[in-house]
Amino acid sequence: METLRRILEQAETNGVAIGHFNISDLVTLKAVFEAARDLNVPVVVGTSEGERQFIGVRQVAAMVKSLREEYDFPIFLNADHTHSLPSAVEAAKAGFDWIVFDVSTLPFEENVCQTKAAVEKLKALRPDILVEGEIGDIGSGSEIHDAAPDLRKGLTTPAEAKRFVEETKVDTLAPAVGNMHGMLKSMVAGGVRKRLDIERIRAIKAEARIFMTLHGASGTDDDDLRDAIAAGMTVVHINTEVRLAWRRGLDGALAKHPNEIVPYKILPQVVDSVKQVVAARLALFSSGRRARPASH
Repeated sequence: METLRRILEQAETNGVAIGHFNISDLVTLKAVFEAARDLNVPVVVGTSEGERQFIGVRQVAAMVKSLREEYDFPIFLNADHTHSLPSAVEAAKAGFDWIVFDVSTLPFEENVCQTKAAVEKLKALRPDILVEGEIGDIGSGSEIHDAAPDLRKGLTTPAEAKRFVEETKVDTLAPAVGNMHGMLKSMVAGGVRKRLDIERIRAIKAEARIFMTLHGASGTDDDDLRDAIAAGMTVVHINTEVRLAWRRGLDGALAKHPNEIVPYKILPQVVDSVKQVVAARLALFSSGRRARPASH
């Protein structure tokens, strides 16, 4: 089985991106895994601190490991948006492949200091684990928002990115490039799409020369996603779109079978709903557009 680092290196070489989808139950895990297997592309599933609290840290690690081993398939597990070192250590000890250590709300200097310490601690525990740092402001909460926050002042600069990477020794970087957590009501309705600063992505990649992750990609314009991948994004995170598909699938199943009480008869429609969204995103991320600069 290829390592996660090797999977990211291959994505860089091929000018494509790896899809990352948040899960909080077996239904979404099943949907993501089946979509990736159908397309035969690697995939990452992620759990935030809240999602891990619900599903169980060791439990989700065991489920992902069982799928990877039984099917000999490259599915990896990420501890998404981990805000404390104890929480990061817990995930590392449970067997997560990747940790997003996110203290991006702190002043830049403190972010550097804490992230560097986290990298050192986690690598001492598990030299093979990947650690991501985050700089800039992309809002919070993979939910439906009434209005977008003004994130212009929190955009990442290439100079900040270069310094952050050099000082912290992170494996991957999550910058703020016009992306935003969650979706607006107008995006759910289909009238508005997020737009990204592609030139900023390209400039950050040129300076930092590192694997880069696009968080908060739900509701983003498809062409912008393709351009962002071509400009240097290695991984793309989708969460809110998955949650919307989960809810729509459940609503549809209950409306179709109002008297059904058997979970395994209701939930397949939810799996199908999520799977359709994940498959479409994976196909887009895997399509590639042109070669891009390597991280190393």
